[in-house]
Amino acid sequence: MGDAVQVLETATEPATAEEHLFLRSGLTHGVAGAFALGAFLITFHQIYQHLRWYSCPSEQRWIVRILFIVPIYALCSWLSLLFFSNDVYVYFNSIRDCYEAFVIYSFLSLCYEYLGGESNIMAEIRGKPIRPTNYWTLTCCLAGKQYTIEFLRFCKKATLQFCAVKPIMAALTLILMIMGKYKEGNWSLDQGYIYISFVYNVSISLALYGLFLFYTATRDLLHPYSPVLKFLTVKSVIFLSFWQGFLLAILGATSAIPEIHEKNGNVISTGTVAAGYQNLLICVEMFFAAIALRFAFGVSAYADALTVNNSNEPRSVTLQSISSSLKETMNPKDIMQDAIHNFHPQYQQYTQHSNPSRSGDSSQSSPNNMSNNPTWKRASFKTSFNECAPNAYI
Repeated sequence: MGDAVQVLETATEPATAEEHLFLRSGLTHGVAGAFALGAFLITFHQIYQHLRWYSCPSEQRWIVRILFIVPIYALCSWLSLLFFSNDVYVYFNSIRDCYEAFVIYSFLSLCYEYLGGESNIMAEIRGKPIRPTNYWTLTCCLAGKQYTIEFLRFCKKATLQFCAVKPIMAALTLILMIMGKYKEGNWSLDQGYIYISFVYNVSISLALYGLFLFYTATRDLLHPYSPVLKFLTVKSVIFLSFWQGFLLAILGATSAIPEIHEKNGNVISTGTVAAGYQNLLICVEMFFAAIALRFAFGVSAYADALTVNNSNEPRSVTLQSISSSLKETMNPKDIMQDAIHNFHPQYQQYTQHSNPSRSGDSSQSSPNNMSNNPTWKRASFKTSFNECAPNAYI
């Protein structure tokens, strides 16, 4: 009995700095940096290829935005590991979290572009019964209902709210940390971590639910674009890393990951130690994510389309053209416009019309001028599918 008590006491004792020295060792930083560098090289080469063969801006700008998640995740995680100390990682995680929400919205917007825009999607699914409807997919309340413009708007709003919640929660985390009211892995009711985690969980679950509903509604339409590989790759990067961090935080709360007592008397909290493991894992995972994204969002379709369209003309690529394509890709103006179009009451019964002949033009018109501008159409209007790369996905 005495031996069992001694073993239990030993298991719950705080760890010394030597026991977790590998989190600060040059070998760990080197291995993590090597994987992060590999992810950088693979992803930036792919981004360069998309900007070089920028034949369909309406699609490729979303793809480039999605691809940037790998270097941002890898860099923030590696820096957090490099400067391993209490609460420093929170600043890097805030940057990572804000871009994470941006990627979820970008993926849904890319699916919209694949199908020719909101009006074309609505023309294809309007009036059809919502499927599936069961308890397993949390769609039992939709039994007997049909697809409407409100359904599509809900899917967009579910992702847009995540774009708003993430930056707000990141800023609130920094404020609470400065006030001494936030510690990673501290589930006390007088600390902000439990409330921030609750809001994050609700928001990210709602965003995932909206994506799932959109996928089930357009699965047949998206089939030529290999949506499963794209969906699984993007969601794995975002949602699996989120739940991985959440699990590590729970392990820290149960003392499975103990705090570290340094020789100089400093104490590194369990939350910081758990975040160190998380950042190490992310550095490694981003290398494999970069490879998966390379297959999921290949550039060959757009290169082939541009070659066909300019078969008798040499392809001229300059640093200035690539720079201007990158600038246009990262301009967030279209996101603000989309948020207005999805939440403003004036636009609720109108669908946004994508015009393939005007790729890359993000300007939209007011509903007051709808009669003179084809950008906005009634929900029953039918358009053709996006023709940026007509033979790319066949």
